[in-house]
Amino acid sequence: MTARRGLPVLALLLALVSGCSTVPSSSATVQITQVAELPGNDVGIEPLGPEPGATPEEVVRGFIDASSSTARNHPVARQYLDGEDADSWSDSDGVTIISSDFAPVQTRSGTVEVTAALVGTVDERGVFTVADGQVYTHTFTLSHESGEWRITDPPDGLLLLEPDFARTYDQLDAYFLDPTGSRVVPDPRYLVSGPAQPNALVERLISGPSAALAAGVVNPLSGARLRSTVNVAGQHVTIDVSFPADVTDTTVQSAAGQLVWSMQQLSLRRVTVLRDGQPLGIAGTPLEQSTDDWVALDPDYAPVDAVGHYVLDGALRRATDASPAPGPAGSGAYGLVSAGVSVDPRTSGLGLMAGVSTTVSPSGAPATLYAGPYGGDLAPVLAGRSFTTPTTAGTRAEVWTVRDGSEVVRLPAGGSPQTVNVTTLAGLGRATVFQLSPDGVRAALVIEGPTGGRLFVGTVARDEDAVTVRDLRSVAPSVEQVVDVAWRNSGLLMVLAGDPSEERTVPYTVDVDGWDLSPVITSGLPGQPTAVAAAPGRQPLVTAGRTLWELGGGTWVTLVRGAEPVAGEEPFYPL
Repeated sequence: MTARRGLPVLALLLALVSGCSTVPSSSATVQITQVAELPGNDVGIEPLGPEPGATPEEVVRGFIDASSSTARNHPVARQYLDGEDADSWSDSDGVTIISSDFAPVQTRSGTVEVTAALVGTVDERGVFTVADGQVYTHTFTLSHESGEWRITDPPDGLLLLEPDFARTYDQLDAYFLDPTGSRVVPDPRYLVSGPAQPNALVERLISGPSAALAAGVVNPLSGARLRSTVNVAGQHVTIDVSFPADVTDTTVQSAAGQLVWSMQQLSLRRVTVLRDGQPLGIAGTPLEQSTDDWVALDPDYAPVDAVGHYVLDGALRRATDASPAPGPAGSGAYGLVSAGVSVDPRTSGLGLMAGVSTTVSPSGAPATLYAGPYGGDLAPVLAGRSFTTPTTAGTRAEVWTVRDGSEVVRLPAGGSPQTVNVTTLAGLGRATVFQLSPDGVRAALVIEGPTGGRLFVGTVARDEDAVTVRDLRSVAPSVEQVVDVAWRNSGLLMVLAGDPSEERTVPYTVDVDGWDLSPVITSGLPGQPTAVAAAPGRQPLVTAGRTLWELGGGTWVTLVRGAEPVAGEEPFYPL
């Protein structure tokens, strides 16, 4: 995974918010904190200072434009401020991102009100929080005592237009480990472009995961500190770390893998990790490391046998050739309407399978969850009014589903079903979709509300006593009528949701933190998509018109190029 530069505009969000006919006359100023240290060398184009005789509106607009500078301390932006304020203004208290069509309006002499769609905020650790349809408003007061209009009360931190933020900042992943220690888990951060990024990223790793992710991951660098600035020479980086005195070799090795995967985004292919200025000296850990030495930690590992599957007339089929899956499930013995299959993390073979049947069971329940080995006999394990499509993750042999819209159930291989506490779910609505991320650390949910389905992401937290899903947060608040979601990789979701402009369901992608909501092409589809499947290293599948389609070559195509569409529903990839 590489640094994602030139961050795209959240066009849909902005269109929906700015399309409102009225906006509040005032709202609380958004308080945020520092994102990242600015690079030592200036980059980009330096904006111009204020023109003589500039009006209050021009001064405010010029100040916002100058805030996009990457020059240390923003000297040009300070030229728009009144004397004492130019010295006291803090430009290091974070970023508020607003739409580019903001409106500075002079409400009375020396007062300019800025109103815009709020895109989101970034805190002092580089963590982005998407805005939930809020409108940003700030009233600037200006003085004319010097003979020119100057701002006397600038907001703390940087106020940036979305295109300027996209130009100035890069999205990078701070990688932490899942609880099994088998994969790195992305935690998106936004850092100023420039040579300071390697050092800033390592500091973010040492400071730990974002609050929303912290309960679900392990940080091998916890308690460590950088002994010196990260040294970069070409594609080689040297990182000198002091670890706590009681740290184990296993933790140090994990920290090395964590650092290697994080640095590779910056095209730093060779990583030397030192401990107090000396080589690690751990058997099996080379002095210079690369991701080739840590393949097992790949966040987007895709098992070879994890090919797409789907359901047709109650039977489970393989998407590669439309052939029946092995065993009774492939022959339609259970009348399945959806299914999920886990991949054994030890052997990479297909393991535990669960399927939902709506054939009325002897108990009289309208839905039954079956489970058993892939290719073998399945047994009924739960009954209820409804079950969401079963979901799996690549790090554990278990299957999850939601019974009756509110009870999240976890079924470990060889174990009994266990109810998982999902805080705040009861107050949000009925869950119609529940999908684990490939690393098993996050869960994406579609929850029905007054305006239709909305997309939420939560963190799976595990301790000795229980498994919970915490911190449910809306990551695509600007889209409604969400019908399905799948994980394209460990940090990117594919969503089927309503398009207000076309009054139909279309696919989107969105980063796990809510950044970069982007429509996906619909060319080739015979109708609206109703279900989606995705997985790392695999082409997304959708059901449209009760037939299956694969995204390839910039269009949606049939499973076999040039052949007729294959009938089927509820596609999925084993994980």
